[in-house]
Amino acid sequence: MKREIKIGLLGCGTVGSGVYKILEQNAESIANKSGAKLVVKKVLVKDKNEPLAVDVDKKLLTENFEDVINDEEIEIVIEVIGGVTPAKDFVLRALESGRSVISANKELIAKHGEEILLAADENGVDFYFEASVGGGIPIISPLKENLAGNKITKVMGIVNGTTNYILTKMDQEGAEFGEVLKKAQELGYAEADPTSDIEGYDAAYKLAILASIAFESRVNIDDLYMEGITKITKEDITYAKELGYKIKLLAIGKQNEGLELRVHPTLLPQEHPLAKVDDVFNAIFIEGDAIGEAMFYGPGAGQMPTGSAIVGDVIAAARNINFGAQGRISCTCFTKKDIKDRDEVESSFYIRLEVLDRPGVLGEITSLLGKQSVSLESVIQHGRSNSTVPLVLVTHEVKEGNLNAALEKIKVLDDVKEIASLIRVEDYK
Repeated sequence: MKREIKIGLLGCGTVGSGVYKILEQNAESIANKSGAKLVVKKVLVKDKNEPLAVDVDKKLLTENFEDVINDEEIEIVIEVIGGVTPAKDFVLRALESGRSVISANKELIAKHGEEILLAADENGVDFYFEASVGGGIPIISPLKENLAGNKITKVMGIVNGTTNYILTKMDQEGAEFGEVLKKAQELGYAEADPTSDIEGYDAAYKLAILASIAFESRVNIDDLYMEGITKITKEDITYAKELGYKIKLLAIGKQNEGLELRVHPTLLPQEHPLAKVDDVFNAIFIEGDAIGEAMFYGPGAGQMPTGSAIVGDVIAAARNINFGAQGRISCTCFTKKDIKDRDEVESSFYIRLEVLDRPGVLGEITSLLGKQSVSLESVIQHGRSNSTVPLVLVTHEVKEGNLNAALEKIKVLDDVKEIASLIRVEDYK
């Protein structure tokens, strides 16, 4: 057993400072759990003169990655700098030099996870990435270990706190998207440039990681369908509530004669466990043939929750070093599974149309839907007007290609002025 295991910390921003805090304040407990005292020996920063969010001995700071990689005492490298460049190079070099690596970098793992995991396997070391999905929620390890006896048929989750906060406040306050986004930025829940969150990129990275593990097949980020929340209006929120639903941005992966992989706003029945997850919290819902249903819930981001997941991985890597068991759990993508064509994916849909208030309009629309085998579960039409009125339809399950074919015919009808909204519906059976 080693008395000390030295660590190189790449990045000391919000998450990096959380990692450092936890390692310092819980040092004795962590040493007991890992079997060795864990000591941060080097901290890579952009500028040593910039103030940090945590008190770090200046002697540990470096602006040069070579100081970390050339230090032979360092056995574990933690990467929390984010992005692909230069993070990918740093991670691969650390693995190739025989170090275990812990990362929270969802974009890097979603785009280059296969290469990185193969490098870890080839060099007999560990690559852990629990913090890349769900912040402080444990989900990667449960999928790889505790639920490994299951065939997972569905993984579905709220994996972005910013969009969940926005949709929650739109629902609770009857506010429009733009004003809630501004408030989220003021509170620090959304970045100055919120594109990655509100357009669905962040959730798509996380789904690519989850689906790869859950379905044991490498998922390319380009295989995912992605749609953000920028088109959701307070009218949609109101109608969803009237119909017994809540709108959430969901990452959805299903395994059934091929893989379905999609990120988009979704109408969820109000009784669904995920519909009750509000504000910046995340939750991931799993279905397996042995376990049935399970849900993992908690804070999806933040300094200390994400730091908690990283330190958990560090302890696991330290134990493996101490017991000569590195590389126990490598890449679990054993097969190559086909991705379903979007036109063949079946779902129910919420459709909001703006139509002229004339007799026969609904009949024309339902006739065109029927010709494409699209049947309706619900119809809402309120009020009368000399101009246009909203017409809200909820379909039964239908192939997406059939619905799109019908909508192409519907949108050119003289009495239909706009297809204002089209949102998928996820049933809870």
